[in-house]
Amino acid sequence: MKNKTGSITQRMYLMRLLVRRNIKNQYYRSFIGVLWTVLNPLLNMLVMAFVFSAIFGRHTDGLDYPIYILSGNIIFGVMRSSTSSSLTCLVGQSDMLQKTKVPIEVFPTANTFSALVTFGFSFIALLIVAGFRALPIWDGIGASYYTFHWQIVLVVLILPALTIFSLGISFFLSGLYVFFRDIRHIYTVLLTLWTYLTPLFYSLNSFEGTDSILPKIMKFNPMYHYVDAFRDMLMGAIPSVKTWIAMYVFAAISIIIGWLFLQAIKNKIAANL
Repeated sequence: MKNKTGSITQRMYLMRLLVRRNIKNQYYRSFIGVLWTVLNPLLNMLVMAFVFSAIFGRHTDGLDYPIYILSGNIIFGVMRSSTSSSLTCLVGQSDMLQKTKVPIEVFPTANTFSALVTFGFSFIALLIVAGFRALPIWDGIGASYYTFHWQIVLVVLILPALTIFSLGISFFLSGLYVFFRDIRHIYTVLLTLWTYLTPLFYSLNSFEGTDSILPKIMKFNPMYHYVDAFRDMLMGAIPSVKTWIAMYVFAAISIIIGWLFLQAIKNKIAANL
């Protein structure tokens, strides 16, 4: 029992070190350092709001367009950041994996937790924008006016499902990359496609009355459910039971496939690094 407890303690310590290193490396030699985790989503929001507001800004499901864009991006960013960084994490730690008995699951898990830290700072950026849009001045000039709702705290119930979903993909990609290096380029294309197939800067309401099959496809897009649930909370609504079930079912499927795949190839990884 002591050995098992010690092993878990060592893994958690290593996990903290890896997460801390990932955050530091992400902003190495940056003048304002970790502050970029707040500024980056804000600057991206401004660019996208400027470019797309005239085209898509009329259909945002009742949310102010800057908040609509930012909320979708920070949720999607958890999956994007964790899976992209996990893709090469095992190959990048080849020396450690060949010389020590570090569990391979630790590295993609650390990258996923690092993405959660970034989400925390991005969430602060969202609150800043929402607070600014909640000022009475916006209501006075006839512009969009945001009201805070208590349901926003329910984001803590979305994050476990989103984390597990992202971790499952990270497990799968990190193991696959050891044997198939071209997956790095393929996944970049797939991730771009996934970004555009998720309503981050447009709304499905834009396709009402058309023959588009996009609304039907969204039922099979896991990230749509996570993004849509978060936006529901920002508008003061609680996601439907179907949405909660979809989020956790997709998470369960992802982690089971990713974990089983990684376990099936773990004994062959060291020899192929």
